[in-house]
Amino acid sequence: MRTKRNAGVGTLLRGINLDSVLALAIDRDGPFTRTEVIDATGLSAPTVGTLVGRLIRSGLVRDLGTGPSSGGRRPSFMEFNARHGFVAGIDIGPTKTRIAVADLRGERLAYRVVPTPPGLGPAEMLSRLAKEVRVLLKEANVPHGRLLAVGAGAPGAVDRDRGVVSLAPNLKGWTEVPMGAILQRALGAPVVVENDVNLAVLGEHWRGAARGHGTCAFIALGTGIGAGLVVDGALHRGHHFLAGEIALMCMGPQFVGQDFGSRGCLETLAGLKALAARWPHVAQRDPDQWVSELFDAAEAGDLQARQAVDEAATLIGIAAANLSLVLDPSLIVLGGALVQQGEPLVREVRRIVARVVPGPGEIVVSELGKEAPLWGSLLVGMNLAREGLRGALREGLSLPSGGAS
Repeated sequence: MRTKRNAGVGTLLRGINLDSVLALAIDRDGPFTRTEVIDATGLSAPTVGTLVGRLIRSGLVRDLGTGPSSGGRRPSFMEFNARHGFVAGIDIGPTKTRIAVADLRGERLAYRVVPTPPGLGPAEMLSRLAKEVRVLLKEANVPHGRLLAVGAGAPGAVDRDRGVVSLAPNLKGWTEVPMGAILQRALGAPVVVENDVNLAVLGEHWRGAARGHGTCAFIALGTGIGAGLVVDGALHRGHHFLAGEIALMCMGPQFVGQDFGSRGCLETLAGLKALAARWPHVAQRDPDQWVSELFDAAEAGDLQARQAVDEAATLIGIAAANLSLVLDPSLIVLGGALVQQGEPLVREVRRIVARVVPGPGEIVVSELGKEAPLWGSLLVGMNLAREGLRGALREGLSLPSGGAS
C-alpha cells in the first residue's frame, strides 16, 4: 500500500514539475537554456534534464542544439514549439463570419471572411461554418488531429460555462443554441464560446489599443450596442453574464415605463436603426456605405445629418460617461460601424465624458477594427489549448509525439 501511495505521489510530482517547465517554455518568447529552467524552477539539473527530454520527445519543446561557450560548458538551447498544435477562431456576425487559424503563440496562419449562411437554422449554419474551418485548416497545412481548441464568438448573450448562446437577436432562431457542443462534434476539438464584444475587448487588450491597460472597456457601436469589460486584467462577465449589456441602459426617466424591446434604451435610441430613421438617404444599402455618407454630410454642414449624428453622439457619450464612473477604466476603446468613419462622433463622446467624469480615462478608436473579436477568439482558443496540454502533463497522460515545425 505504501509503495502504491509513494508511486502515486511521484507521478503527481512529475506532472506538476512538467507543468512548471512547460509553463516557463510557453512564457518565453525566444530560446532558453536548461540552466535558465533550473534557476527559474528550483529543480535539480538531473530532474530538469529528464523533464526537458520528455517535452522534446513529445514535440512540445524543440532542441536547438548548443550555443557558443563563454568559458565553460557550451549551453544547450531550446524553445517552445508553437506549431505542436493549432487553434481556430470563429467570429459570427449577422451578415459576415470571420475565421482564422493560428499556432499556439497566436500567430495567424490563414484567414478568410465568408457570408454568414442565410436562411438556415443554428445547427445547419454552424455545420456549414465548420466546413469552412476545415477548408482553412487544410489551407494552413494543419496535420490531422492537430487542431487543439476553437474559440467562437456570437453576437448575443452567452453562457460560457455551458457553451450555449442564450439569445442572439440579430441571428434568426438563435435561442438556447448549444454552439459549443455542435462545433465540437463537427471539428473534433474543445470549443469555448464567448460573446463577440467580450472577445473584442480581449483582442484589443492582447493585440490592439488596450495593451498594457489592466482595467479597460470596449464599446461596440453598430447594428447592436454593447460593451466588453476587463477588470484587473481579467474579463468581467457578471453574475448572469450580462456585464456590459449597455444596449439596455435606460437613457432617461421618461423611458422607465416603456417597452425596452422597441424603444427607450440606448440601442433603440442610438444604434444604426435609430440613425437610419433620422436620415432619409439610407435606402437598402450596406451600412458601411451610408454611415460614411452620413458623416460626410454632417461635416459638410447638412443640418439633418448633423442633428442625427449629434443626437446619437450625445446618448453614446452619456452611456460612456456612466460606464466610466462605474468601472473607472484607464481606457475606453470605441469600435463598430459608427466609429470607423465617424471622427465627429468620437470627438463628441470624448467631450461629453470629459464634462461628466472627473479625470476620465483615455477614449480611443479600435486598432483592430472589425477583426477585434476574431483576435479575441484566437486568444481564448489558444489559452484553452495550452491549458489542455498542461493538464495532460499534470495528470501524467501521454501526449502525441512529433508535431509540425
